[in-house]
Amino acid sequence: MGKSQKQARRELIEKMQRDQAKADRRRTILIVVVAAVVGLAIIAYPAIRLIQDSRIKNTAIAETGMAMSAAGCDAPTTEKASGNQDHQPDGTAIKYAQSPPSNGSHYQTWAEFGKTFYDASDRPPVGNLVHNLEHGYTILWYNDTIAGDSDQMEQIERIAKGKLPEVANGKFIAAPFHASDGAAWPAGKNIAFSHWGGPTDTSTEEKFASSQSGHRQFCTSVSGEALSKFIEKYPASDSPEPQGG
Repeated sequence: MGKSQKQARRELIEKMQRDQAKADRRRTILIVVVAAVVGLAIIAYPAIRLIQDSRIKNTAIAETGMAMSAAGCDAPTTEKASGNQDHQPDGTAIKYAQSPPSNGSHYQTWAEFGKTFYDASDRPPVGNLVHNLEHGYTILWYNDTIAGDSDQMEQIERIAKGKLPEVANGKFIAAPFHASDGAAWPAGKNIAFSHWGGPTDTSTEEKFASSQSGHRQFCTSVSGEALSKFIEKYPASDSPEPQGG
């Protein structure tokens, strides 16, 4: 005797309910798996970054970026320095003789000691950074062309996190230098290093001030090797005020 319509309908409903339950279980399992993968990724990412940063920290800066011979670097230049202890109120308009500056009058406060990298969003005024030069810092300045090149910027950030020559004493900053900050750089040059050298004659206060020098070097592209050689030639101890920082 055939099934009644009522029984057939009940069996169909039960089958649909079983199929729905299976689908719900599969969806639940999928959600759990995806959540687990995402959770592991969230946990793993900081660990991976920590490992990467540790490797970068222990990598000599000379190993980052182009070789000096391929980076279009000019020879370092030296100019007579002035402005030691010439502290101006923050915000005062200061026009520098060099672009970027390697010395000169500067603001009373300096850029944060220990911070090695700035971009356009957080860079302090140039007058603050020049105060750091007075204390033995070497600054890598990059122009707007480099700021728009993600590969070059990655190299600069790696240098800022990397292992500096010991003679740097940790005194290094990478910062942008905009077209509005000073005179145009030599054609095709997008990177500049600057350092404020200390006095060569300390016999009198006048000679202490007059025997200081500023040093700069321009490159087309990022070269950790060129920067390393520049720092070795002009160490942090060679500055008007090597103490501090």
